[in-house]
Amino acid sequence: MKNILLVGCSGGIGNAAAKELIKRGYMVYGLDLMNKIEENNQFRYYSCNLTDEESICAAYEKIKKEVDELYAIINCAGIFIMDSLLEIPGEELKKIIDINVFGSMRIVKTFFPLLTKGSRILLTTSEVANLDPLPFNSLYTMSKSLLEKYAFSLRMEINMFGIKVITLRPGAIKTKLLDNTQTEADKMCSKTKIHKETSKRFRKIMNSVESKTIEPEKLAKFIGKIVGKKRPRYHYKINNNKLLKLLSILPDHVQVGIITKILRG
Repeated sequence: MKNILLVGCSGGIGNAAAKELIKRGYMVYGLDLMNKIEENNQFRYYSCNLTDEESICAAYEKIKKEVDELYAIINCAGIFIMDSLLEIPGEELKKIIDINVFGSMRIVKTFFPLLTKGSRILLTTSEVANLDPLPFNSLYTMSKSLLEKYAFSLRMEINMFGIKVITLRPGAIKTKLLDNTQTEADKMCSKTKIHKETSKRFRKIMNSVESKTIEPEKLAKFIGKIVGKKRPRYHYKINNNKLLKLLSILPDHVQVGIITKILRG
């Protein structure tokens, strides 16, 4: 039975992925701050804080006693914050980068000794990761873009060991994280002093982007297929928004012009 480390096992995507991987016959070791899956002979849970290196090392020591090697590391953990670049508190900026980027880096660095030839690292980024950022959503985009760059550099460093690095770029998934985007938008609209009207207009763009969603179970099956591939590709996409991609293809001045016109009403 192949062993998989699943980071963010209690989130909407992670929870569905854990169940799918178990169904496919893998032994899953789940990391998160809480556990929503009952432990059994194919699932073990370990409490872990991605922003705390000691917490990650403690989880590593426990798992190392259980297994000699990992077939895959899958990171589904992440947070979403929406705010104006001119008004965001410094601690919020640090938080999103610390969890979405440095959290993955800490996990890979710590658990790398358990990887062998043929192992794979799957990092969940976002459909916006390689696109130009939209206003107010730029913090999330920046963190996911940085994660993509990290994945590329990591791939260059460890490809010689026969370890695959894969990025998954999903669009809107029907999870609590998606619900949180609405909450974050409401919070920003209510507290901003600079963008009172423009932030409300931006919500129209956001609602359009998130109108087409898929269930986390569909993404989980996709993850299961990717992990099982003998020669996986570097990047995978699912449920990406065509309008977002089209906008990013346009010249910079055209993109800025379109968004400015929308925000001006």
